[in-house]
Amino acid sequence: MTPTLQPATPLLHLGDYRRRSKTTYFNRAELDQLLGLYSRQVARGEWRDYAIDHRDGIAVFSVFRHTHETPLYAIAKYAGGRHGDEYVAFSGRQKLHASRSLGDVLHYFQKKLAVVSSR
Repeated sequence: MTPTLQPATPLLHLGDYRRRSKTTYFNRAELDQLLGLYSRQVARGEWRDYAIDHRDGIAVFSVFRHTHETPLYAIAKYAGGRHGDEYVAFSGRQKLHASRSLGDVLHYFQKKLAVVSSR
């Protein structure tokens, strides 16, 4: 009696089942807007340093008053939901403003910083 051969189990490639998210970056126009706001605040003596972080699905532009502190503010770009990119401004963990437009988020910043600096 000869043994019956059973069909081989198909191989599964785990890469086909993993969530495919790409690293998110700020484009040149977005960086120009962010660095424009940053340079105005540096000229006023409010901000002194910045950092840019890129991760899966999110890019973050953080600004600091002093280099060795936690960020004063962070502006995050969340890539490609159902409605496209979303921009969110944070102060610590507090969400200050969210919009589909980076210009709207930066406009919020300009209004907020103008009120604070006019005292």
